[in-house]
Amino acid sequence: MTRTVFEKPDVIPLITEVFRELGYEGASMSKITSRTGLSKGSLYHFFPGGKDEMAAEILAHIDQWFVRHLFEPLEQNEARAAIDHMWQEVDAYFQSGQRICLIGAFALDETRDRFAAAIRQYFVRWIEAFSAALVRAGLSREAADVISEETIAGIQGGLVLSRALHDEAFFGRMLANLSQRVSTALSASRSVE
Repeated sequence: MTRTVFEKPDVIPLITEVFRELGYEGASMSKITSRTGLSKGSLYHFFPGGKDEMAAEILAHIDQWFVRHLFEPLEQNEARAAIDHMWQEVDAYFQSGQRICLIGAFALDETRDRFAAAIRQYFVRWIEAFSAALVRAGLSREAADVISEETIAGIQGGLVLSRALHDEAFFGRMLANLSQRVSTALSASRSVE
């Protein structure tokens, strides 16, 4: 039975979950239609460019969420509050490690070459936004850059291990450890001042 969808924004979350589950290569048009309940005609109506257009729009949709909920707050809000907010948003978005980072997953296979600019920009902006907040909170640029890179790598690795170990609590522990490292670094920078 096909599903009635009236707007493109209604379709993107449905297709996103198919890509999360099957990856880019595994998400054939027939699997997308069967798993979403959308007809091929509906899919091509919303995405005339087919699967590449779907993936590009999904990446843009994810990026917009991160810009609104993480990157802009890290760049513009009071630094410590923005950093605390980041931990909460990351945990909620990735459903405590049960939802993969689709952009990260795309970075791991040949899909990366198709969407290299979008994938790179997502990670670069996150690292730079977090680093900027750390600098405003009192770290040197060099220390902030190192901690930011290690933190984003830790989040991505935590997602992989949480799923690989089938341990729903792992991601929460990883975020708590990363948060503690950041807090310790910020406290140490204050005591030096």
